[in-house]
Amino acid sequence: MKHLSTARLKAMELTDAEREACHASIRTGSKSFYAASMLLPRDTRFAARALYAFCRHSDDLVDENGNSRVACAELENRLEKIYAGTPSDLLADRAFAYVVERYKIPRAVPSALIEGFRWDEAGRNYEILEDVLDYSARVASTVGVMMTLIMGSRDRHVLARAAELGLAMQLTNIARDVGEDARNGRLYLPQAWMRDAGMSPEQFLRNPTHSQQLATVISRLLGSADELYRSSMTGVSGLPMNCQTAIRAAASIYREIGREIARNDHDSVSARAFTGRGKKLALMGTAVLPRLVEPPVARTAPPPSIAFLVEAAADPASRSDENAVSRFIDLLAAAQKRHVARTARARRGLSRA
Repeated sequence: MKHLSTARLKAMELTDAEREACHASIRTGSKSFYAASMLLPRDTRFAARALYAFCRHSDDLVDENGNSRVACAELENRLEKIYAGTPSDLLADRAFAYVVERYKIPRAVPSALIEGFRWDEAGRNYEILEDVLDYSARVASTVGVMMTLIMGSRDRHVLARAAELGLAMQLTNIARDVGEDARNGRLYLPQAWMRDAGMSPEQFLRNPTHSQQLATVISRLLGSADELYRSSMTGVSGLPMNCQTAIRAAASIYREIGREIARNDHDSVSARAFTGRGKKLALMGTAVLPRLVEPPVARTAPPPSIAFLVEAAADPASRSDENAVSRFIDLLAAAQKRHVARTARARRGLSRA
């Protein structure tokens, strides 16, 4: 996308009424995200909600059009206009265009989001967990990566942890919506896991009912989500201080949904788990409490499902810095190896003398 002048960027800003419409979209669309976003700084909060408005509008468009494949074609056309600096006269598009320009969102990231929607349109099946993670990377990790860019970090390890948090949250969503999705003809659970538990995915779609076999599968999925929550939360320390509380709160609220599912015998067919207002406030209060020690950002490689998003969004300089550190470590290792060899030779010389 061509970089717009400061004056043009100013002209793209939304009015107060339009900003309020973006706020209203998230208030009704995701109470969990809305609650956590209250803890963000003002400008970051608006950008996050503008991003959410675009994603929510896109998701609703796909749901409304079923498997006709019309929605994603329309979304691709609108994304083209957004990156050309001439968005359609839709509030969600104009708000997102402003966010894209101001925070330099690489096009590959929202394009991946639309690719995930295409998988929904195609009625794609997910055989193993890695297939589910590939889908989750597109419909959820993309949002985590864009949020991280909005918060001001392009460090590849922080982006990787944010993308992992997206995976964890999407697995939680899948676990929560098993019944609702099945009644709409969709199944996101790993089908190999269902067969391992003695279930027929096809039969379950025809007649979605809760069972202990299904509870086993959902419990297993939430276990995978918990592993991702643990690794992803190290990324919080790499974010600006004034954004850390909101991300801790969002993760805590979503993770609590998984715990609520577990308390209900992992029944996501006859009931839909949620965190009540009181619980949200308690979790937000805990997130606000001062933390004596924040774990450092884990510098592990991202899972394969999200690696392409990290590469698309990371600052190229962070790769150079990382390579420089690696070369320095290699030099130290080589020097240590030479030192050990010299010491060994000297000892052998002394023993011969």
